[in-house]
Amino acid sequence: MGSRYGGLKQLDELGPHGETIMDYSVADAVAAGFDRVVFVIRKSMEEEFKKIILSKYKNQVDVTYVFQELDMLPEGFTPHPDRVKPYGTAHAILTARDAINTPFAVINADDFYGKDAYLVLSRFFQEKSESIVPQFSLVGYQLQKTLSENGTVSRGVCTTDLDGYLQSIYEMTHIQRSTDGIKNSSPDGKETLLDENMLVSMNFWGFTPDIFHFLEKLFINFLKQNGDNIKAEYPIPTVVNHLLEAKEISVKVLKSSAEWFGVTYQEDREIVIKRLKSISKN
Repeated sequence: MGSRYGGLKQLDELGPHGETIMDYSVADAVAAGFDRVVFVIRKSMEEEFKKIILSKYKNQVDVTYVFQELDMLPEGFTPHPDRVKPYGTAHAILTARDAINTPFAVINADDFYGKDAYLVLSRFFQEKSESIVPQFSLVGYQLQKTLSENGTVSRGVCTTDLDGYLQSIYEMTHIQRSTDGIKNSSPDGKETLLDENMLVSMNFWGFTPDIFHFLEKLFINFLKQNGDNIKAEYPIPTVVNHLLEAKEISVKVLKSSAEWFGVTYQEDREIVIKRLKSISKN
């Protein structure tokens, strides 16, 4: 919704020829072998979306869209009358369950992930899994390369085992570089110093349709526990962490040579414009 950015950053034309970050993402995904795009949007965006987005991609790749709305809840649940914001990223994926029946990637529309990230995930999908539980994946990025110079950011901080499998992921919501290192400030005022080289999630996931069963089951639990909390969110890292602790899934953390960048704040805009211009020249 772009509350910190001041508008729909997904549709902001940041490239040298009026490209959005999504344009680069779709092109990189198609080049890596992905053949369908499912957009998750609000109903209020539908007409603008069809005019700007669908017409642009219709000759490049199969495109469809689904809605994420507050009233899209399991049977027996209704949204709190004072709730305004959507329920979060895991709910967004859940709304697409009827549009997806193959392995798929999940990305944020306003993040630039880099060509190699899509290639790495595409290769992962082509490998035969030896796991006895559903195996998913996550493209990891070094924390120091994912910060904004203009304010705090939220990141899924990862811990992995020696084989590169995710052991835990914890969402930290107020990460910022300071004079004595990179720190996260929790709501109670506690500061945690973070390793600048640690891997974090930028919401670039690789899932199979098995994820939808888990998302639906845990969303019901979330609503039972948070029905009166109008700001509570249902994010992907929380779901994945729960499933890892229950040993119901495994998640391979994939390393890529790609570099992430994105627009969290309006002040990030000029930096992204310069980087996209440099990429276009290459």
